[in-house]
Amino acid sequence: MTRAERMARFQETDLYVVITESFCAGRNADCVLEATLRAGVRLVQLREKDCGARELLARVKRFRELTARYGALLIVDDRVDIALAAGADGAHLGLDDLPLAAARAIAPDLILGASSHNLEEALAAESAGADYVNIGPVFATQTKSVPTGVVGPEMIAAIAPHLSIPFTCMGGIKLHNIHEVLARGARHPAVVTAVTAADDVETAARALREAMVNA
Repeated sequence: MTRAERMARFQETDLYVVITESFCAGRNADCVLEATLRAGVRLVQLREKDCGARELLARVKRFRELTARYGALLIVDDRVDIALAAGADGAHLGLDDLPLAAARAIAPDLILGASSHNLEEALAAESAGADYVNIGPVFATQTKSVPTGVVGPEMIAAIAPHLSIPFTCMGGIKLHNIHEVLARGARHPAVVTAVTAADDVETAARALREAMVNA
C-alpha cells in the first residue's frame, strides 16, 4: 500500500487502541488484539518499550497477521526499522525518537505519527512531515509519563484548528470521559487500559466506539 492509501484508511477509522502486554491484565497481547479487532477497531498500535529487536519483530509479525486478516492498520511505537521489516503500516515517533525527516527518508510509504504536548510541538511535527500528531496526555494516566504532565482536553481545542493533518489524542481516556475529547473535535481518540485491561475487551471496545457514534 502507498502512504496515500494508508492515510485514506486512517481517516476512515475511529477508536485507536494501543496495546502493551503488561497492561493486558495478565493476558496474552495477541488475544487482546483479536478481541479488539472483533469489536470493529481498525487502528491499533503495538507499544513494547522493553522488548529486544528480535522479540519485538516476532510480536509485530504476529500482530501484522491478525490485523491483515481484519483489514486493520498497524502502527509500531518508536521503531521504524521494525515496522518496515514486519510490513506494518506505520510508526509512531516520540520527541526523542528518530527525527521525522530521517524516518521519512527510509520509510516513504509508512504512516508516521508524532507525539506533541503543545501547539509548538504539534506544528513542528506537521512541518517536519508527520502524517498525524498525537495530543496528550489529556487526562492522568499510569501507562506513560511525560515531563509536561497532563495537558487537559482544552489542549485539543487549542491545537486542532491550527493543523492541516489529522490528530489523535491520548492519556487517561475512558468511557466516562471520552465525550470531553469528542466535544473538542477528536475523531481518533487513543486508549490503552480502557480496552486492554477491561474484563471483556471486545465489549469495552464496542462501548467506546458506540459512544463515538452517539456523540
